[in-house]
Amino acid sequence: RVFAKWLVIASVTGAAGGLIGAAFHLSVDGANGLRASFPWLLWLLPAIGVLIALIYRYTHLESEGTNAVIDSIHLGERIPLALVPVIFASTVLTHLGGGSAGREGAAIQLGGAISGNIGHWMRLDDKDSRTIMMCGMAAGFAALFGTPLAASVFAMEVISVGVMYYAALFPCVLASVIAHYVALSLGGATTAFALSGVPQEVEPLLLVKLVLFGVVCAVLSAAVCIVFHRIGHLFKKYIPNQYLCIAVGGLVVVIASLMLGTRDYNGAGMEVIERAVAGEAGYAAFFIKLVLTAVTIGVGYKGGEIVPVLFIGATFGAAYGGFFGLSPSFAAGLGMTAVFCGVTNSPLTSILLAFELFGGQSLALFALVIAISYMLSGYYGLY
Repeated sequence: RVFAKWLVIASVTGAAGGLIGAAFHLSVDGANGLRASFPWLLWLLPAIGVLIALIYRYTHLESEGTNAVIDSIHLGERIPLALVPVIFASTVLTHLGGGSAGREGAAIQLGGAISGNIGHWMRLDDKDSRTIMMCGMAAGFAALFGTPLAASVFAMEVISVGVMYYAALFPCVLASVIAHYVALSLGGATTAFALSGVPQEVEPLLLVKLVLFGVVCAVLSAAVCIVFHRIGHLFKKYIPNQYLCIAVGGLVVVIASLMLGTRDYNGAGMEVIERAVAGEAGYAAFFIKLVLTAVTIGVGYKGGEIVPVLFIGATFGAAYGGFFGLSPSFAAGLGMTAVFCGVTNSPLTSILLAFELFGGQSLALFALVIAISYMLSGYYGLY
């Protein structure tokens, strides 16, 4: 009976997550395409920020992002359905104006909000309401990023550090697989990369190199969390007016983009990640993305931190992997997954992410670096 119940609920949740995920994917891609065709849209970013702040104020919605979804699961509260169009529109607007933000965080919020309301309409009890929200988070992640295994475990792992909600395993996996399939059918994509220079044989010296690289990734993970949290607090402390704060933050991103002479740091930056995995990255790329994303998200623009974190890890690995005797491409893959683990405290998700993104080649080596990053990054975390 329980199996049959979750077969139905997870299928409905996955289908809904796939539909909204596909629509979101196409909308964000459309916004990025428009910005690429009309570069002057970057100048609208401060005004777009004010519009986003107005939307959140007059809809009376919390603007704490993924943390709000996690809190709702812990407290057993329902996320207002109005969050769906609001986070959808505000993320598309952020990308249209060139904010340095991702989109998977927004997809997790969309999935959590939709599934939470489905659970309310089905009159599920407190425990089942939490489970269906995790299904929605997994479905949103899988639909947008195309990694259903990592999405399934992430929803269970990120809720409480060190605790896994195994009762939600079947519903989350089913919802993720269905959402991924639906999104693919409607124009979505599976994210995957081809690495080069991956070691085929394990030797003591290689293990030493990987341990050292894992230690550095842990330090970088902690730095990412600190910068992400501190910059937003500093802006809000010294510019308490939320409209002025988000406008100034947008202006900082505009000026930085013009001074750098590139639009690589606007939007999520998947093209830069692809170049990094191919072994090409500037030495300062990871730091620039870190600061601009911290400003964008910290002042109130919407989107997410997941792809920017992958950008930071990939570009750092590609630029500095050679100092550890690792090929730039292989180090980029290690950096992506290890830094993701360090900032989200989700090691199993990160190992599955390495498998889905890179095909599982030398997966044990990825697991080693991920485990080191998880242990040494301590209690720092984005969520």
